[in-house]
Amino acid sequence: MNDLERVVAVDHPDPHTFLGLHQVGNDLVVRAYRPDATRVRVLPAGVEAKRIHPAGVFEATFEGQSAPFPYQLECHYGDRVFTHHDAYAFLPTLGDLDVHLAGEGRHYKLWERFGAHVGTIDGVSGTSFVVWAPQARRVSVVGDFNGWDGRLHPMRKLSGNGIWELFIPGLDEGAIYKFEVVSPHGERLLKLDPFAFRTELRPATGGVVHRHKRAWTDADYLTKRASVDPLRRPWSIYEVHLGAWMRVPEERGHGAISVGEGHTGRWLTYDELTPKLAAYVKEMGFTHVELMPITEHPYDGSWGYQVTGYFSPTARFGDPEGLKRLIDALHREGIGVILDWVPAHFPRDAHGLRRFDGTAVYEHLDPRQGEHADWGTMVFNYGRPEVRNFLIASALFWLDEYHFDGLRVDAVASMLYLDYSRNDGGWVANQHGGRENLDAIEFLRELNTVVHETHPGAVVIAEESTAWPAVSRPVYTGGLGFTFKWNMGWMHDTLAYFQMDPFFRRYHHQKITFSFLYAWSENFVLPLSHDEVVHMKGSLLRKMPGDEWQRFANLRALYGYMWSHPGKKLLFMGGELATYSEFSESRSLDWHLLEKPLHKGVKDLVAELNAQLSARPELHDNDIEHTGFQWIDANDNEQSVASFLRWDQKHERFLVCVLNATPVVRHGYRIGVPRAGLYREALNTDSIDYGGSGVSTGQQLVAVATAHHGQPASLAITLPPLAAVWLELVPAV
Repeated sequence: MNDLERVVAVDHPDPHTFLGLHQVGNDLVVRAYRPDATRVRVLPAGVEAKRIHPAGVFEATFEGQSAPFPYQLECHYGDRVFTHHDAYAFLPTLGDLDVHLAGEGRHYKLWERFGAHVGTIDGVSGTSFVVWAPQARRVSVVGDFNGWDGRLHPMRKLSGNGIWELFIPGLDEGAIYKFEVVSPHGERLLKLDPFAFRTELRPATGGVVHRHKRAWTDADYLTKRASVDPLRRPWSIYEVHLGAWMRVPEERGHGAISVGEGHTGRWLTYDELTPKLAAYVKEMGFTHVELMPITEHPYDGSWGYQVTGYFSPTARFGDPEGLKRLIDALHREGIGVILDWVPAHFPRDAHGLRRFDGTAVYEHLDPRQGEHADWGTMVFNYGRPEVRNFLIASALFWLDEYHFDGLRVDAVASMLYLDYSRNDGGWVANQHGGRENLDAIEFLRELNTVVHETHPGAVVIAEESTAWPAVSRPVYTGGLGFTFKWNMGWMHDTLAYFQMDPFFRRYHHQKITFSFLYAWSENFVLPLSHDEVVHMKGSLLRKMPGDEWQRFANLRALYGYMWSHPGKKLLFMGGELATYSEFSESRSLDWHLLEKPLHKGVKDLVAELNAQLSARPELHDNDIEHTGFQWIDANDNEQSVASFLRWDQKHERFLVCVLNATPVVRHGYRIGVPRAGLYREALNTDSIDYGGSGVSTGQQLVAVATAHHGQPASLAITLPPLAAVWLELVPAV
C-alpha cells in the first residue's frame, strides 16, 4: 500500500510525509485530504487543486518553485466554503529531547508538552496535541470542530515508543475533543486525553481545550511554607467533599450546575464555595483543608476515587480557574490545601485509560496484576517508565499549577502488596518470590523524592493501613519517603474503645494506651476520616454509647483525647457538627443542627481545640519525638482514667492531660506533675460552654511537693464525667 492509499485508508503513521507542502522534483506541491469536498483551492495564489483520488485527496502544483511559502486551503462543500490553514504544513511541536525524556520516564513536567496546548506557530494560532499510544495503528484528533470525523486530523507518530503529535491551526480554547485511537486489531476507540486540563460535565466525557491563566496572590504564603518544617507545625486538617459540604437547597436539579435525580439541592460552584469555605475553616481554626478527590471522575458515588482526569479538576463545580481562586483564597487566610490523589487504580470506563490503544498501556495485561477485583478497577503498571512518569507528572502538576500544599496518597497498601485482597493463585510473586510490589515501592520513593526536592514545605501523606516499616522515613535511610502516614491502628483502637459501654472499658484499657508504644515509629496523622462514617458505619455521634447526653459527652471526650495525643489531626466534615447522619455525597451537611445547643457545643469545642493546638508548642512542635510525651499513669484501668504530659521541643512548657472515660465524677483524684505550684484548667470538655454538665476540676488547683506517679509533685483534682481535661501551670509572677 503506497502513501496515497494509506492516507485514504486513514492508516498512515506519518501523514505529514504525504500531505501538506512538499518538494517534488523542481516543483512544490500541496496535497490535502478533504473527504466530501467538491473543490479545493490553495490561497493566496488561488491555484486550483486537482482531485487525485475519488475519496477526496487533492493536489495543487506550483511549477518551478522551491521555497516554502505560507498558504491556506479554500475548501468547497457544495454552496458552503471554508478557508483555513493546513494542519499538515507545520513542523512537530515536540522536540527530540522531550521525546527522549518521556521515553526514559524522566520528563517530570510532561503536562507542559503533552495534551492540548493553545499557541502560535509561524504567526498562526492554534492548538497542538500530543498523546502516547504505543501500539496504536492510527490516532486522530476529533471533536465538534471536525464533526468527530477521524479522517480529517490524523496525527503523526514521532517515535518508536508511540508518541503522536498534531498542530491544528485555528483551534482555540473551549473546543471539545477526544482522541480516536485505532488499535492494532483495527478497533476504533474514543478516548479522553489523559492530559486534558479541562473536561465536560458528566455524563459527557470529552476534553476541553484550556489555557492556564491564573494570576496568583499567594507568593508570601508559599515563601513562608517553604521556610517552616512541616513536622514541627500544628496540623489540624478538615477533610471536605466539595459536593456535599454545602448546597443550594432551593435549587433542585437545575441552575448553574445540575446534580441529577435523587440529589438534594445543587452543588455550589468553586466560586460560590470560596468565601463560605475560607471563612468557615478560618473561624474553626483548622490549619489545612483536605479535598476528597476533585480530579475528574465519571461516577458521583465513587467520591472521586475512580479517576479519569489526572490533570483536570472535575467540572461539577465549575471551570479550572475557579478551583485556583478557591485555593488562592484559602492561602490568603493562611490555610493550606491538600489534594486527595489516587495513583493506586483507575476505572474501566471506555473513555478512560483502560486499554488505551487497545492494549494494556497504563495497566498490566495479566489480570492477576492489572485488576482490583474488589473495586472493579485497573492497577497501574509501575514497572513501565512512561506510566511512572505520567503519575509523577500528575502529582507535580497539582503542586505547580494549582499550588496545592501536598498530596494525600490513597490506598498505598494496595500498591505495596502484590497479594492485596487476592486469593491464593490470584496474584503473581515478585522476582524473589515475595509479595512486595517492587515496582510500586520504587515509584513511591521516586515520587516522594521528587516532590520534596522540587516543592519545599509541601507534604505527601500515605493512607497506609498495614505495618509496612519506615513509610514516613527518608528514602536515603531505606524508607518510602512520605512526610506523614495515617495512623489507622490508633483510629481503629480508639473508635472501638469509645464505642464500648463505659462499664466494659476497664477491660480494654490498652486500646487507648497501646498506640503510645509505636506513636513515634512514623510521622503520624490521626484520622477520623470519611471512611469511618459511611457504608452503614454510622456517624461518629451514632457510634457513641448511652443516652443523648452520654453520646455527646463521649464524643467531646474523644476529641479532647485526640487533640492531646501526639500526631497531626484530621477530622472529616460534619464531625464538628456531631451529625446524626452518616456521609452521603448526594446531600449537604446538616447545618440546621447548629440551632441546637449540644451540636453547637461540639462545634465550639473543636474550634477551641484547634486554637489551643496552634497556640501551644507543647501540642505540636515536638509530637514527632518521644520526648514530647510522658506518661503520668497509663495503668488506671479500674477507673478508666489515663493521664499524661505533653512537652514542647525545648522541654520548658508542658500540659497535663487527663481522660476520664466513665460517667462517674471522681473527686480528689491525685495525679503526679513535674512542678509544684498553682495550676488552672486549660480545657474541660465537660464545660457548660460545650454542652457539658459543668463539673470543674476544682477552684484551687495547687500542686504540692509530694511525689506521685514518679513525678516530684502532685495535686488532687475532680475529674468530670466522660471528659478530657487539660491543666497548665500558672506562671509565677
